[in-house]
Amino acid sequence: MKLIVGLGNPGRQYVGTRHNVGFEALDRLARRLGWISADGEFERLAKMNFDGLTLAGLVDHETAGPERVLLLKPLTFMNLSGKSVQPTLSFYRLLPNSLMVIVDDLALPAGRIRIRPTGSSGGHHGLEDIERALGTSQYARLRIGIDPPPPRIPGRDYVLGRFSDEQRRAVEPALDRTVDALLMWIRKGIDAAMSQFNAAGDTKEDD
Repeated sequence: MKLIVGLGNPGRQYVGTRHNVGFEALDRLARRLGWISADGEFERLAKMNFDGLTLAGLVDHETAGPERVLLLKPLTFMNLSGKSVQPTLSFYRLLPNSLMVIVDDLALPAGRIRIRPTGSSGGHHGLEDIERALGTSQYARLRIGIDPPPPRIPGRDYVLGRFSDEQRRAVEPALDRTVDALLMWIRKGIDAAMSQFNAAGDTKEDD
């Protein structure tokens, strides 16, 4: 079984903000898998579990047959994401290597994605809280670039703002690549996903 967590903040006021790109990625994955309709909403079909919203189903594995996959949107707000992730892993008796977390990244250009099997939080408060709750950083993460904030704009204000039109044009295809990468991670593993979807020449193992 695999657990894929998209990080974000609950509430209509946060829809479309840079910090909620993890939620957007889960929406797109659920649509690709046919778990929600093209114009459907994750929230309408999801179940309330573990301080979050969950959708589950089977995904065909490359060699092992169908594998159960659980999608989770924590509703704890970003800085308390571990409060949702840890009990989910515990309930299903999953190890951290069965977990993939999708987050926004200020250090990456808008539209770039980067997959890592482990690493530091890089200052991301959602990852910090997951690491605190799990007692380890040994879990995979997929970062979606949102550009660094412009000068004199605090990072907190920037991530809670919405993408510019130019950024949105870069992020839309990145969300499709994110779905492709997640499906490859499920079916072929982290190394295959990193090899295909990380930027050419980007071989660093840290965040």
